[in-house]
Amino acid sequence: MQIVAQILFVLVLIAGIGFFVRNIRRLLRNIKLGREVDRSDNAGERFAKMAKIALGQSKMVRRPIAGILHIIVYLGFIIINIEVLEIMIDGVFGTHRVFAFMGGFYNFLIAFFEFFALLVFVGVVIFWIRRNWRHVYRFMGRELKGWPKDDANYILYFEMVLMALFLTMNAADYQLQLNGVAHYASEAGILGSFPVSGFISPLFDTLSNPTLIIIERTAWWLHIAGILFFLNYLYYSKHLHILLAFPNVYFSKLTPQGKFDNLESVQKEVALMMDPNADPFAAPAEGVEEGEPEKFGASDVFDLNQIQLLNSYTCTECGRCTAECPANLTGKKLSPRKIMMDTRDRLEEVGENINKNGQYEDDGKHLLDDYILREELWACTTCNACVEACPIGIDPLSIILDMRRYLVMEESAAPNELAMAMTNIENNGAPWPYNQMDRLNWAKENK
Repeated sequence: MQIVAQILFVLVLIAGIGFFVRNIRRLLRNIKLGREVDRSDNAGERFAKMAKIALGQSKMVRRPIAGILHIIVYLGFIIINIEVLEIMIDGVFGTHRVFAFMGGFYNFLIAFFEFFALLVFVGVVIFWIRRNWRHVYRFMGRELKGWPKDDANYILYFEMVLMALFLTMNAADYQLQLNGVAHYASEAGILGSFPVSGFISPLFDTLSNPTLIIIERTAWWLHIAGILFFLNYLYYSKHLHILLAFPNVYFSKLTPQGKFDNLESVQKEVALMMDPNADPFAAPAEGVEEGEPEKFGASDVFDLNQIQLLNSYTCTECGRCTAECPANLTGKKLSPRKIMMDTRDRLEEVGENINKNGQYEDDGKHLLDDYILREELWACTTCNACVEACPIGIDPLSIILDMRRYLVMEESAAPNELAMAMTNIENNGAPWPYNQMDRLNWAKENK
């Protein structure tokens, strides 16, 4: 019977990890649909930023309650899952608590795990209350209706269940040790290391040993199967940031916020215009093929760069960006969070198209208009509040600006107010409709 359980465990482990690897490969493929961008500079500064923001959670604690709770859940979940290594070894080789030979240090680890399991459970319950009962403004956006709201709750329920299974497994194990059951009593050296489940085990003291073994094994199997399920669920959830926050922060911009990136294609055009010896009608050099003119800006996910697409997958949907957005706060349709969610949804749609057809086949849809409305793009004040607010270095503004560039430079579709301002700049050297000679008349009138 034991060998059957070991074989079954190995099959479950291979299936879970295999499906995870498949999803990660699809994720990387989708991100690589974007334009390449070089962010390999200043490795030391990038690692320092990643350690401070992604690992150290420095921007999370700007909202102390949510930040501290998030750190507890984040650290607790990672620390507790160190035990997964022991579970895997026990499952493959049929052992029980294989690391118990470490004695007092193992006792400390188990006690530490249980302490954090309780904190994680309490933290997740508080998160659920805040999200569903407190009606926090940033959790009430129209983009969070339906699946996004359900997804957030599913994760919270799942974390509660995983922590409950962990403590139930330990409580049954503890009671079996007290009863001197073979295979459990052999680990009698760890009897004192269950500070939380030790309070639960009295609920089991009237149960027979076979029943306790069933409870312990069921909780053990459900716990490890739940971990593998959770690992694969991440790809379909906003909690993908658990994996992507680190590379996302590492590859984020190091340049000052608000610095406008020049388009290489525009620079080439300007350089050509400024070169008195250049012939704009000259044929391409021998051996150089004349391709299609480079596209200005972005109308679909293919036009965005790979870091922007990584941003979309990393978005936690926390809404801190939208909560800080002045356009959103004044009732306009713009929500930086929705920009990222729409980009991810469109990218996933393109990915499914490739999965189905082997390569992308034009579906007649675009990120612009089909997902993100022009009204949203032009509501942005480019204040960078969303970029500053994001706890993991996501940059919604860069996507907004690239799509604006497309509208202006490809479609000449700027709003009338902006078109008038640009015409005035061209004619008058200023955005106002006054002749340059009359520009200082206001000063004369106020003498």
